[in-house]
Amino acid sequence: MAVNRAQQREATRRALLAEGRRRFADDGYHHVVLAEVAQAVGVTKGAAYHHFDSKAGLFRAVVAEVQRELGERVAAAADEHADPWEQLRAGCRAFLAAGSNPSVRQILLVDAPAVLGWDEWRALDEEHSARHLAEALTALAAAGVIPAQPVEPLARLLSGAMNEAVLWLARGGDLPATERALDRLLSGLRAP
Repeated sequence: MAVNRAQQREATRRALLAEGRRRFADDGYHHVVLAEVAQAVGVTKGAAYHHFDSKAGLFRAVVAEVQRELGERVAAAADEHADPWEQLRAGCRAFLAAGSNPSVRQILLVDAPAVLGWDEWRALDEEHSARHLAEALTALAAAGVIPAQPVEPLARLLSGAMNEAVLWLARGGDLPATERALDRLLSGLRAP
């Protein structure tokens, strides 16, 4: 019986998370009403508050889920290559491609910094995505592919450039042209 209740609670949580994600992506954070999310999945508003405390709590969980999935896609694309340089290129390209998705853009790049605040948004980005970039740059520096240097500022610069590129892509920018520009930018990092 307890397992069934635990499974039911988890199913309710997943349903609220999925519906919240759909609505945050489609409508933006400020136009979502938690009671309507609950009603759409057939639970009470109280059940939604039990699982997430507030609309902001639901949004925080959605952001963490989208960040985690994006980090996994980037890491998986990088892992398809043995060469560390190609891993960096593939990971960056995967970020651009995934980040140009309108849902990812709305949740992660438009609403998350405004709703969660810059510090919390950066912490989630660091946990799920930015650390992969820093790890890749550290490996490249250790291998002599890029000059030895402090990785932290380089990772922040590259991450910021890619976030801006994703925002531009979401407004109708050209992905192949952006990928070519990214390759030129990255090639400037290589050791002579």
